[in-house]
Amino acid sequence: MPVAREPSRRSAVEPFHVMSVLAAAARRQETHGDVISLCAGQPSTPAPGPVLAAARHALDTEILGYTEAMGIRPLREAIAGYHRRRDGVDVTADDVVVTTGSSGGFTVLFLAAFDPGDTVVMARPGYPAYRNTLQALGCRVHEIVCGHETRYQPTVAQLEAVTAELGHAPAGLIVASPANPTGTIIDAGELEALARWCEAHGTLLISDEIYHGVAYGRECASAWQTSREAVVMGSVSKYFSMTGWRIGWMLLPQYLRDPVDRLIGNLTICPPADAQFAAVAAFTEAAAAELDGHVQRYARNRDLVLRRLGELGVGEIAPPDGAFYAYFDVSRWTDDSVAWCAEVLERTGVALTPGVDFDTVDGGHTVRLSFAGGTEEIAEAMDRLEAVLAP
Repeated sequence: MPVAREPSRRSAVEPFHVMSVLAAAARRQETHGDVISLCAGQPSTPAPGPVLAAARHALDTEILGYTEAMGIRPLREAIAGYHRRRDGVDVTADDVVVTTGSSGGFTVLFLAAFDPGDTVVMARPGYPAYRNTLQALGCRVHEIVCGHETRYQPTVAQLEAVTAELGHAPAGLIVASPANPTGTIIDAGELEALARWCEAHGTLLISDEIYHGVAYGRECASAWQTSREAVVMGSVSKYFSMTGWRIGWMLLPQYLRDPVDRLIGNLTICPPADAQFAAVAAFTEAAAAELDGHVQRYARNRDLVLRRLGELGVGEIAPPDGAFYAYFDVSRWTDDSVAWCAEVLERTGVALTPGVDFDTVDGGHTVRLSFAGGTEEIAEAMDRLEAVLAP
């Protein structure tokens, strides 16, 4: 008889519930053909035209074999130029590491920066993959409860409280601005204060800036405008409308570059070669003109969703300063957001994401809605939701 084996303890992380919603929505689409998906956190548009043209050219002219582990030089230079223009900071190609999506970047970074048992702080509600990946790698995750009073973003005062509770400063702090699921943007002054606090206390600040470019009149500051000891995470997924191309990047302090290089070489060898060559064109003026048009549509959708939710008497809504999400309170209808989202899908054909993905304590009465689709589609979805949410 073979000896029974079991999965590792580190694999026992929480599921990403939105994946179950997507599966249920696919089944509904097969039987009813009426699904409007507001659950997936991605644009509903293809990559910009210049990127598609560059991809075709790369297929015709490049071998598309292994590249440098840190990414091809032209892409790293394009990303550095993007940060110089956008943030006004002195970034060179040597500061940039291209990764297999920001998700792959986070995994490599956590391995390079933290040891098992290290404590890393993040906001609650927050993106679940931070928490789950850190836990799978043996780190301790300390969640700070962030609500309306701090715009769902952590503060220096909260970090001080965590430090007093732990008896030492945490090894890391993750901030996301604009944030997922709330869409809130951290004040520039608060981000500067957090960066300076982290430098002074030996805490690695990880600034997730993958939604930069998708904002509605509020400034998106970068951590590198204050501290080059921080790590900045970027991606072509959100503003650039290229989720499936799996290209992300990091701006790294000097001491992390060699360990990250060695880890990438062992874990993934390099990011996808075809996507790297194509992504160079994402940072051109022609691509930006197309992408800014998407942001204008997101802004119209945002206004529509906020107006309709207000008319329906929905409870507390996080102020969606950026990204393309509305995160709102449904405690008037349920304390089980997973079951409630399943019921909404069954009754209306509208797919929403349960809040338990982002808040394992209080997420039973919150929901995330993505308004990245077409405006007519969003309007139809809100009409259908009225049957569920009407006073």
